[in-house]
Amino acid sequence: MNALQPWHLIILVLVVVLLFGAKRLPDAARSIGKSMKIFKAETKDMRGSDDADKPAEEAETRQLPQSSQPDKDQQVAELQRQLDELKKQQQAAPADQAQKNAS
Repeated sequence: MNALQPWHLIILVLVVVLLFGAKRLPDAARSIGKSMKIFKAETKDMRGSDDADKPAEEAETRQLPQSSQPDKDQQVAELQRQLDELKKQQQAAPADQAQKNAS
């Protein structure tokens, strides 16, 4: 007698439709489905994280090869030269534009 009858389910569905509206129910179902999909993917990642952590730790402990100091000095000098050239071009550009406007 206390079991869930079919008419109980019908009344429950009607109440839900009245509360949320027929337009919002499909959107709610989609968002629940997406949430479940994300949850399953995250739990799967957590289970597999034991295997995935080992290569990540090894990659963190590896170091890049040491490059020689003169190479770094050459790179810095080249970048400084390029910066100086750009500054000269920027200073020359307003002067050229002023001459065009005066013409």
